[in-house]
Amino acid sequence: MLSAAELDRTDPLAGFRSAFALPGNRIYLDGNSLGPCCLPAERALLRRLDQWKADAVEAWREWIDLAEQLAARVANLIGAVPQSVAIASSTTTNLHQLLTTLYHPTPARHRIVIDGSAFPSDAYAVQSQLRLHGKNLEESLVVVAPEADELLDVEKLIGAIDERVAIVVLPAVVFTTGQLLPIRRLADAAHARGALIGIDCAHSIGAVPHTLDADDVDFAFWCSYKYLNGGPGAVGGLYLNRRHFGASPGLAGWFGNRRETMFAMAHQFDPAAGAAGLQIGTPHIFSLAPLEGALELFEQAGMQRLRSKSLAMTDRLIALADERLARFGVRVITPRDPDRRGGHVTLSHPRGRELSIALRARAVVPDFRPPDRVRLAPAPLYNRFVEVDAAISAIEQIFQEGGPPDATNEVVT
Repeated sequence: MLSAAELDRTDPLAGFRSAFALPGNRIYLDGNSLGPCCLPAERALLRRLDQWKADAVEAWREWIDLAEQLAARVANLIGAVPQSVAIASSTTTNLHQLLTTLYHPTPARHRIVIDGSAFPSDAYAVQSQLRLHGKNLEESLVVVAPEADELLDVEKLIGAIDERVAIVVLPAVVFTTGQLLPIRRLADAAHARGALIGIDCAHSIGAVPHTLDADDVDFAFWCSYKYLNGGPGAVGGLYLNRRHFGASPGLAGWFGNRRETMFAMAHQFDPAAGAAGLQIGTPHIFSLAPLEGALELFEQAGMQRLRSKSLAMTDRLIALADERLARFGVRVITPRDPDRRGGHVTLSHPRGRELSIALRARAVVPDFRPPDRVRLAPAPLYNRFVEVDAAISAIEQIFQEGGPPDATNEVVT
Protein backbone atom coordinates (compact mmCIF):
# COMPACT_ATOMS: atom_id res chain seq x y z
CA MET A 1 0.00 0.00 0.00
CA LEU A 2 1.39 3.39 -1.01
CA SER A 3 1.77 5.91 1.76
CA ALA A 4 -0.94 8.52 2.15
CA ALA A 5 1.62 11.27 1.57
CA GLU A 6 2.60 9.73 -1.77
CA LEU A 7 -1.03 9.47 -2.83
CA ASP A 8 -1.65 13.10 -1.93
CA ARG A 9 1.42 14.26 -3.87
CA THR A 10 0.17 12.60 -7.05
CA ASP A 11 -3.53 13.39 -6.58
CA PRO A 12 -4.81 15.24 -9.69
CA LEU A 13 -7.66 16.72 -7.62
CA ALA A 14 -5.49 18.06 -4.81
CA GLY A 15 -5.82 21.66 -5.97
CA PHE A 16 -9.56 21.74 -5.34
CA ARG A 17 -9.07 21.65 -1.58
CA SER A 18 -8.11 25.34 -1.55
CA ALA A 19 -11.58 26.19 -2.87
CA PHE A 20 -13.17 25.17 0.44
CA ALA A 21 -13.51 26.91 3.80
CA LEU A 22 -12.87 23.86 5.94
CA PRO A 23 -13.71 24.05 9.66
CA GLY A 24 -10.59 24.95 11.61
CA ASN A 25 -7.94 22.28 12.03
CA ARG A 26 -10.51 19.50 12.02
CA ILE A 27 -10.64 16.54 9.65
CA TYR A 28 -14.04 16.94 8.04
CA LEU A 29 -15.58 13.59 7.07
CA ASP A 30 -19.24 14.59 7.26
CA GLY A 31 -19.84 15.88 3.75
CA ASN A 32 -22.53 13.25 3.28
CA SER A 33 -24.56 15.23 5.84
CA LEU A 34 -23.57 18.79 4.95
CA GLY A 35 -20.87 19.77 2.51
CA PRO A 36 -18.58 22.58 3.65
CA CYS A 37 -18.77 26.04 2.17
CA CYS A 38 -16.81 26.42 -1.04
CA LEU A 39 -15.59 29.73 -2.34
CA PRO A 40 -17.43 29.60 -5.69
CA ALA A 41 -20.68 29.05 -3.77
CA GLU A 42 -19.94 32.05 -1.57
CA ARG A 43 -19.14 34.23 -4.58
CA ALA A 44 -22.31 33.20 -6.36
CA LEU A 45 -24.45 33.97 -3.33
CA LEU A 46 -22.82 37.37 -2.83
CA ARG A 47 -23.35 38.16 -6.50
CA ARG A 48 -27.07 37.44 -6.20
CA LEU A 49 -27.24 39.56 -3.03
CA ASP A 50 -25.57 42.41 -4.89
CA GLN A 51 -28.14 42.08 -7.66
CA TRP A 52 -30.93 42.33 -5.10
CA LYS A 53 -29.36 45.46 -3.61
CA ALA A 54 -28.75 47.07 -6.99
CA ASP A 55 -31.83 46.08 -8.97
CA ALA A 56 -34.56 44.89 -6.56
CA VAL A 57 -37.43 43.46 -8.61
CA GLU A 58 -35.65 44.16 -11.89
CA ALA A 59 -33.18 41.40 -10.99
CA TRP A 60 -35.90 38.87 -11.83
CA ARG A 61 -35.13 39.51 -15.50
CA GLU A 62 -32.00 37.42 -14.90
CA TRP A 63 -33.22 35.25 -12.02
CA ILE A 64 -36.27 33.94 -13.87
CA ASP A 65 -34.22 31.37 -15.81
CA LEU A 66 -31.76 30.43 -13.06
CA ALA A 67 -33.46 27.18 -12.06
CA GLU A 68 -33.58 25.99 -15.69
CA GLN A 69 -29.91 26.89 -16.19
CA LEU A 70 -28.94 24.83 -13.14
CA ALA A 71 -31.15 21.95 -14.29
CA ALA A 72 -29.14 21.72 -17.50
CA ARG A 73 -25.87 21.67 -15.55
CA VAL A 74 -27.05 19.06 -13.05
CA ALA A 75 -28.34 16.94 -15.93
CA ASN A 76 -24.72 16.43 -16.95
CA LEU A 77 -23.94 14.93 -13.52
CA ILE A 78 -26.75 12.39 -13.65
CA GLY A 79 -26.75 11.34 -17.30
CA ALA A 80 -30.02 12.96 -18.30
CA VAL A 81 -31.36 15.34 -20.91
CA PRO A 82 -31.96 18.80 -19.41
CA GLN A 83 -35.69 18.61 -20.05
CA SER A 84 -35.90 15.67 -17.60
CA VAL A 85 -34.45 17.68 -14.69
CA ALA A 86 -35.95 20.33 -12.45
CA ILE A 87 -34.10 22.11 -9.65
CA ALA A 88 -36.76 23.02 -7.14
CA SER A 89 -38.25 22.55 -3.70
CA SER A 90 -36.78 20.01 -1.26
CA THR A 91 -36.12 16.28 -1.37
CA THR A 92 -39.34 15.28 0.36
CA THR A 93 -41.50 17.82 -1.46
CA ASN A 94 -40.17 16.50 -4.76
CA LEU A 95 -40.92 12.92 -3.76
CA HIS A 96 -44.46 13.94 -2.87
CA GLN A 97 -44.79 15.72 -6.21
CA LEU A 98 -43.52 12.72 -8.16
CA LEU A 99 -45.73 10.24 -6.32
CA THR A 100 -48.77 12.47 -6.62
CA THR A 101 -48.09 12.73 -10.35
CA LEU A 102 -47.31 9.06 -11.08
CA TYR A 103 -49.03 6.95 -8.42
CA HIS A 104 -52.47 6.00 -9.72
CA PRO A 105 -53.48 2.91 -7.78
CA THR A 106 -56.10 0.45 -8.95
CA PRO A 107 -57.70 -2.37 -6.99
CA ALA A 108 -55.35 -4.79 -8.70
CA ARG A 109 -52.15 -2.68 -8.61
CA HIS A 110 -51.76 -0.46 -5.56
CA ARG A 111 -48.62 -1.45 -3.66
CA ILE A 112 -45.48 0.61 -3.14
CA VAL A 113 -42.20 -1.15 -2.34
CA ILE A 114 -39.54 0.50 -0.18
CA ASP A 115 -36.54 -0.86 1.69
CA GLY A 116 -36.30 -1.26 5.44
CA SER A 117 -33.27 1.06 5.49
CA ALA A 118 -35.06 3.87 3.65
CA PHE A 119 -34.38 7.39 4.85
CA PRO A 120 -37.25 8.15 7.24
CA SER A 121 -38.57 11.07 5.21
CA ASP A 122 -38.96 8.80 2.17
CA ALA A 123 -40.95 6.33 4.26
CA TYR A 124 -43.11 9.14 5.67
CA ALA A 125 -43.88 10.46 2.18
CA VAL A 126 -44.79 7.03 0.84
CA GLN A 127 -47.00 6.28 3.83
CA SER A 128 -48.64 9.69 3.48
CA GLN A 129 -49.40 9.11 -0.20
CA LEU A 130 -50.91 5.72 0.52
CA ARG A 131 -53.14 7.20 3.19
CA LEU A 132 -54.22 10.03 0.88
CA HIS A 133 -55.39 7.37 -1.56
CA GLY A 134 -57.30 5.60 1.20
CA LYS A 135 -54.95 2.63 1.29
CA ASN A 136 -54.25 0.37 4.25
CA LEU A 137 -50.51 0.31 4.95
CA GLU A 138 -50.58 -3.35 5.88
CA GLU A 139 -51.94 -4.19 2.44
CA SER A 140 -50.29 -1.60 0.23
CA LEU A 141 -46.85 -0.92 1.75
CA VAL A 142 -44.18 -3.55 1.10
CA VAL A 143 -41.00 -3.11 3.17
CA VAL A 144 -37.99 -5.26 2.28
CA ALA A 145 -35.84 -5.60 5.39
CA PRO A 146 -32.03 -5.70 5.29
CA GLU A 147 -30.25 -8.98 5.91
CA ALA A 148 -28.30 -10.01 9.02
CA ASP A 149 -25.23 -8.23 7.62
CA GLU A 150 -27.40 -5.06 7.43
CA LEU A 151 -27.18 -4.95 3.63
CA LEU A 152 -30.09 -5.24 1.22
CA ASP A 153 -30.45 -8.43 -0.80
CA VAL A 154 -31.09 -7.37 -4.40
CA GLU A 155 -32.81 -10.67 -5.19
CA LYS A 156 -35.26 -10.08 -2.35
CA LEU A 157 -35.92 -6.54 -3.58
CA ILE A 158 -36.72 -7.91 -7.01
CA GLY A 159 -38.78 -10.72 -5.52
CA ALA A 160 -40.97 -8.20 -3.72
CA ILE A 161 -42.11 -6.70 -7.03
CA ASP A 162 -45.19 -8.55 -8.21
CA GLU A 163 -48.29 -7.75 -10.27
CA ARG A 164 -49.77 -5.84 -7.33
CA VAL A 165 -46.91 -3.31 -7.17
CA ALA A 166 -47.44 0.09 -8.77
CA ILE A 167 -44.22 1.86 -7.73
CA VAL A 168 -40.85 0.96 -6.26
CA VAL A 169 -38.90 3.66 -4.35
CA LEU A 170 -35.30 2.78 -3.49
CA PRO A 171 -32.07 4.67 -2.74
CA ALA A 172 -29.13 4.65 -5.12
CA VAL A 173 -26.87 4.56 -2.05
CA VAL A 174 -28.30 3.31 1.25
CA PHE A 175 -27.64 6.07 3.76
CA THR A 176 -27.06 3.75 6.71
CA THR A 177 -24.52 1.43 5.09
CA GLY A 178 -23.11 3.05 1.97
CA GLN A 179 -24.38 0.15 -0.18
CA LEU A 180 -24.76 1.08 -3.86
CA LEU A 181 -27.71 -0.65 -5.52
CA PRO A 182 -27.71 -1.82 -9.19
CA ILE A 183 -30.13 0.73 -10.58
CA ARG A 184 -30.49 -0.59 -14.14
CA ARG A 185 -31.09 -4.13 -12.96
CA LEU A 186 -33.77 -2.99 -10.53
CA ALA A 187 -35.38 -0.78 -13.17
CA ASP A 188 -35.52 -3.65 -15.65
CA ALA A 189 -37.06 -5.91 -13.01
CA ALA A 190 -39.70 -3.33 -12.08
CA HIS A 191 -40.66 -2.65 -15.68
CA ALA A 192 -40.83 -6.36 -16.51
CA ARG A 193 -43.50 -6.62 -13.82
CA GLY A 194 -45.39 -3.52 -14.91
CA ALA A 195 -44.22 -1.25 -12.07
CA LEU A 196 -42.57 2.16 -12.05
CA ILE A 197 -39.34 2.80 -10.18
CA GLY A 198 -38.03 5.93 -8.47
CA ILE A 199 -34.54 6.45 -7.05
CA ASP A 200 -33.45 8.57 -4.09
CA CYS A 201 -30.09 10.04 -5.12
CA ALA A 202 -29.53 12.16 -2.01
CA HIS A 203 -26.52 10.14 -0.87
CA SER A 204 -25.13 9.55 -4.35
CA ILE A 205 -25.39 12.68 -6.47
CA GLY A 206 -21.96 14.30 -6.60
CA ALA A 207 -20.28 11.14 -5.31
CA VAL A 208 -21.36 8.50 -7.84
CA PRO A 209 -21.74 9.07 -11.59
CA HIS A 210 -25.33 8.41 -12.63
CA THR A 211 -26.83 7.47 -16.00
CA LEU A 212 -30.50 7.92 -15.23
CA ASP A 213 -31.65 8.05 -18.86
CA ALA A 214 -29.69 4.92 -19.78
CA ASP A 215 -30.78 3.18 -16.58
CA ASP A 216 -34.38 3.86 -17.63
CA VAL A 217 -35.66 4.81 -14.18
CA ASP A 218 -39.03 6.54 -14.13
CA PHE A 219 -38.14 9.26 -11.66
CA ALA A 220 -35.49 10.34 -9.18
CA PHE A 221 -35.05 13.00 -6.52
CA TRP A 222 -32.21 14.40 -4.39
CA CYS A 223 -30.88 17.18 -2.21
CA SER A 224 -28.03 19.56 -3.02
CA TYR A 225 -26.45 20.19 0.38
CA LYS A 226 -24.43 16.98 0.80
CA TYR A 227 -21.78 16.11 -1.77
CA LEU A 228 -22.89 18.95 -4.07
CA ASN A 229 -21.99 21.50 -1.37
CA GLY A 230 -24.98 23.71 -2.06
CA GLY A 231 -25.25 24.75 1.59
CA PRO A 232 -27.93 24.41 4.28
CA GLY A 233 -31.34 24.99 2.77
CA ALA A 234 -30.13 24.39 -0.79
CA VAL A 235 -32.86 23.50 -3.25
CA GLY A 236 -33.51 19.89 -4.17
CA GLY A 237 -33.89 18.36 -7.59
CA LEU A 238 -35.97 15.84 -9.47
CA TYR A 239 -35.75 13.74 -12.61
CA LEU A 240 -38.69 12.67 -14.76
CA ASN A 241 -38.18 10.15 -17.54
CA ARG A 242 -39.27 11.37 -20.97
CA ARG A 243 -41.92 8.65 -21.18
CA HIS A 244 -43.83 10.56 -18.50
CA PHE A 245 -43.71 13.96 -20.17
CA GLY A 246 -47.28 15.12 -20.46
CA ALA A 247 -48.39 13.56 -17.19
CA SER A 248 -50.51 16.07 -15.35
CA PRO A 249 -48.53 17.42 -12.36
CA GLY A 250 -50.12 16.15 -9.20
CA LEU A 251 -49.31 19.36 -7.32
CA ALA A 252 -49.83 22.31 -9.64
CA GLY A 253 -48.07 25.58 -8.88
CA TRP A 254 -47.49 28.72 -10.83
CA PHE A 255 -43.81 28.16 -11.51
CA GLY A 256 -44.69 24.87 -13.20
CA ASN A 257 -46.65 26.89 -15.75
CA ARG A 258 -45.29 27.43 -19.25
CA ARG A 259 -43.15 30.55 -19.24
CA GLU A 260 -45.00 31.97 -22.24
CA THR A 261 -48.30 32.09 -20.34
CA MET A 262 -47.09 32.38 -16.75
CA PHE A 263 -47.66 36.10 -16.45
CA ALA A 264 -51.08 36.01 -18.07
CA MET A 265 -52.21 35.22 -14.52
CA ALA A 266 -54.97 32.93 -15.78
CA HIS A 267 -56.58 30.40 -13.47
CA GLN A 268 -56.16 27.67 -16.09
CA PHE A 269 -52.89 25.82 -15.37
CA ASP A 270 -50.75 25.48 -18.50
CA PRO A 271 -47.94 23.11 -17.45
CA ALA A 272 -44.46 23.47 -18.86
CA ALA A 273 -43.09 20.57 -20.86
CA GLY A 274 -40.99 17.92 -19.14
CA ALA A 275 -39.79 18.06 -15.56
CA ALA A 276 -40.20 21.84 -15.45
CA GLY A 277 -43.94 21.34 -15.12
CA LEU A 278 -43.37 19.74 -11.71
CA GLN A 279 -41.99 22.94 -10.21
CA ILE A 280 -44.39 24.45 -7.72
CA GLY A 281 -43.45 27.80 -6.17
CA THR A 282 -41.16 30.65 -7.07
CA PRO A 283 -37.48 29.56 -6.89
CA HIS A 284 -35.58 30.56 -3.77
CA ILE A 285 -32.78 32.51 -5.40
CA PHE A 286 -30.51 32.61 -2.35
CA SER A 287 -30.85 28.83 -2.05
CA LEU A 288 -30.11 28.34 -5.74
CA ALA A 289 -27.09 30.63 -5.82
CA PRO A 290 -24.61 28.54 -3.76
CA LEU A 291 -25.37 25.50 -5.92
CA GLU A 292 -24.77 27.67 -8.97
CA GLY A 293 -21.23 28.32 -7.78
CA ALA A 294 -20.50 24.88 -6.33
CA LEU A 295 -21.27 23.17 -9.65
CA GLU A 296 -18.24 24.91 -11.15
CA LEU A 297 -15.98 22.58 -9.18
CA PHE A 298 -17.75 19.44 -10.39
CA GLU A 299 -17.59 20.65 -13.98
CA GLN A 300 -13.87 21.25 -13.66
CA ALA A 301 -13.07 18.01 -11.84
CA GLY A 302 -15.33 15.62 -13.76
CA MET A 303 -17.40 12.89 -12.17
CA GLN A 304 -15.19 10.03 -13.34
CA ARG A 305 -12.10 11.49 -11.66
CA LEU A 306 -14.12 12.21 -8.53
CA ARG A 307 -15.43 8.67 -8.42
CA SER A 308 -11.97 7.20 -8.94
CA LYS A 309 -10.52 9.12 -5.99
CA SER A 310 -13.58 8.44 -3.85
CA LEU A 311 -13.19 4.70 -4.34
CA ALA A 312 -9.48 4.88 -3.59
CA MET A 313 -10.20 6.69 -0.32
CA THR A 314 -12.98 4.36 0.78
CA ASP A 315 -10.83 1.36 -0.21
CA ARG A 316 -8.14 2.69 2.09
CA LEU A 317 -10.59 3.34 4.92
CA ILE A 318 -11.89 -0.21 4.74
CA ALA A 319 -8.42 -1.79 4.55
CA LEU A 320 -7.13 0.21 7.51
CA ALA A 321 -10.25 -0.47 9.56
CA ASP A 322 -9.89 -4.20 8.95
CA GLU A 323 -6.21 -4.09 9.82
CA ARG A 324 -6.27 -1.83 12.88
CA LEU A 325 -9.79 -1.67 14.30
CA ALA A 326 -11.31 -5.14 13.99
CA ARG A 327 -9.62 -6.29 17.20
CA PHE A 328 -11.60 -3.66 19.09
CA GLY A 329 -14.90 -4.96 17.78
CA VAL A 330 -15.25 -2.33 15.05
CA ARG A 331 -16.98 -3.83 12.03
CA VAL A 332 -17.14 -2.49 8.47
CA ILE A 333 -20.71 -2.69 7.19
CA THR A 334 -20.14 -1.07 3.80
CA PRO A 335 -19.59 -3.50 0.89
CA ARG A 336 -15.97 -4.07 -0.02
CA ASP A 337 -16.83 -4.55 -3.69
CA PRO A 338 -16.39 -1.07 -5.27
CA ASP A 339 -19.30 -1.71 -7.65
CA ARG A 340 -21.57 -2.04 -4.59
CA ARG A 341 -20.23 0.95 -2.65
CA GLY A 342 -21.13 4.62 -2.63
CA GLY A 343 -19.03 7.47 -1.26
CA HIS A 344 -19.00 6.76 2.46
CA VAL A 345 -17.94 3.94 4.79
CA THR A 346 -20.05 2.87 7.75
CA LEU A 347 -18.40 1.40 10.82
CA SER A 348 -20.40 -0.43 13.46
CA HIS A 349 -19.58 -0.68 17.16
CA PRO A 350 -21.84 -1.07 20.22
CA ARG A 351 -20.54 2.29 21.47
CA GLY A 352 -20.83 4.01 18.12
CA ARG A 353 -22.50 7.11 19.53
CA GLU A 354 -19.81 7.54 22.15
CA LEU A 355 -17.14 6.90 19.53
CA SER A 356 -18.55 9.63 17.30
CA ILE A 357 -18.45 12.12 20.17
CA ALA A 358 -14.91 11.07 21.12
CA LEU A 359 -13.76 11.55 17.52
CA ARG A 360 -15.10 15.08 17.43
CA ALA A 361 -13.19 15.81 20.63
CA ARG A 362 -10.07 14.80 18.69
CA ALA A 363 -10.88 17.11 15.77
CA VAL A 364 -12.26 14.38 13.48
CA VAL A 365 -15.83 15.07 12.31
CA PRO A 366 -17.82 11.94 11.37
CA ASP A 367 -21.51 11.44 11.84
CA PHE A 368 -23.55 8.95 13.82
CA ARG A 369 -26.67 7.04 12.85
CA PRO A 370 -28.55 4.84 15.33
CA PRO A 371 -28.20 2.33 16.66
CA ASP A 372 -24.39 1.99 16.45
CA ARG A 373 -23.09 3.37 13.15
CA VAL A 374 -20.30 5.85 12.56
CA ARG A 375 -20.21 7.11 8.98
CA LEU A 376 -17.00 8.42 7.42
CA ALA A 377 -17.33 10.25 4.11
CA PRO A 378 -14.02 11.27 2.52
CA ALA A 379 -15.00 13.75 -0.21
CA PRO A 380 -12.59 13.75 -3.16
CA LEU A 381 -12.79 17.50 -3.74
CA TYR A 382 -11.36 18.49 -0.37
CA ASN A 383 -10.26 15.49 1.70
CA ARG A 384 -6.72 14.10 1.60
CA PHE A 385 -5.45 10.56 2.01
CA VAL A 386 -3.48 11.59 5.09
CA GLU A 387 -6.81 12.50 6.69
CA VAL A 388 -8.11 9.00 6.04
CA ASP A 389 -5.11 7.58 7.86
CA ALA A 390 -5.43 10.11 10.68
CA ALA A 391 -9.11 9.27 11.22
CA ILE A 392 -8.34 5.57 11.59
CA SER A 393 -5.44 6.40 13.91
CA ALA A 394 -7.75 8.52 16.06
CA ILE A 395 -10.22 5.65 16.42
CA GLU A 396 -7.40 3.23 17.24
CA GLN A 397 -6.02 5.57 19.90
CA ILE A 398 -9.46 5.97 21.50
CA PHE A 399 -9.70 2.22 21.99
CA GLN A 400 -6.07 1.86 23.04
CA GLU A 401 -6.78 4.38 25.78
CA GLY A 402 -9.69 2.38 27.13
CA GLY A 403 -12.45 3.14 24.65
CA PRO A 404 -14.76 6.11 24.20
CA PRO A 405 -16.00 7.72 27.43
CA ASP A 406 -19.64 7.62 28.40
CA ALA A 407 -21.69 9.94 26.24
CA THR A 408 -23.48 13.05 27.39
CA ASN A 409 -27.00 13.89 26.26
CA GLU A 410 -25.76 16.07 23.44
CA VAL A 411 -27.34 15.63 20.01
CA VAL A 412 -25.03 13.82 17.60
CA THR A 413 -25.54 14.84 13.98
